[in-house]
Amino acid sequence: MSADPTGARRVAVVTGASAGVGAATARALGARGWTVVLVARRAERLAAVAAEVGAAGGTAVVAPLDAADGPAVDAMAARVLDELGAPDAIVNSAGAGVWRWLEDTGHDDLAGMLGAPFLAAWNVTRAFMPALLARRRGVVVHVGSPASLAPWPGATGYTTSRWALRGLHEALRQDLAGTGVRSCHVLFGEVSSEYFDANPDSHQHIPRVGRLIPVITPERAARIVLRTIDRPRAQVFDPPMLAALQVANRISPRLVALVARRTGRRRSAP
Repeated sequence: MSADPTGARRVAVVTGASAGVGAATARALGARGWTVVLVARRAERLAAVAAEVGAAGGTAVVAPLDAADGPAVDAMAARVLDELGAPDAIVNSAGAGVWRWLEDTGHDDLAGMLGAPFLAAWNVTRAFMPALLARRRGVVVHVGSPASLAPWPGATGYTTSRWALRGLHEALRQDLAGTGVRSCHVLFGEVSSEYFDANPDSHQHIPRVGRLIPVITPERAARIVLRTIDRPRAQVFDPPMLAALQVANRISPRLVALVARRTGRRRSAP
């Protein structure tokens, strides 16, 4: 899987590449010999991941920027297209967010959550889309959340941003029909990454029913992402029991909403 049909080295653009699922995906792609464009804000962390990609057998290109900044992404994409050509895969793994009630979510908090994943995915996908369409192939993988299917209490801004990402994916599926370019939405449960360390007041908002879903590692999540690149599907769930959530939500969305509400966090008395 290290080469495309023309024999050239394959290229992937990975956002959120400084940690968690993004970093694990970059390392896994490196082990396949890919060239990986690493996009995230933390330059020092990107440099460390780039070294790991190189040690695994791949090639890393470091692009330290805020993917929510459209002009910065456009400039990065122009350089990548000029030096490497159109990417074979885009992995939109950048994500941020604190789980809070609406009235406890500040303007800056909301801006950050909309910036990643939604705006980051929008900007990166938009910047490379003309090149993918011209070549008539490519896979875009959006790393999403079960919150985009069944919201739970006390995570209003987070849920809004994940629904926006899902909306981007669903719209792209319509736009890209027959083009050879595929949009995929991968939903994970809890991943044992730095996310909850960075958002210490969020873990307590997980509904009790959600804690029945096994926690997975970033490395397992990366394997699912690579499998999706190999065999694109519109919607991918891991752990597989998450697929039951989608089925239940289709059959009885009111029941799913009730269970999430009854097992989720409740407001404190005023």
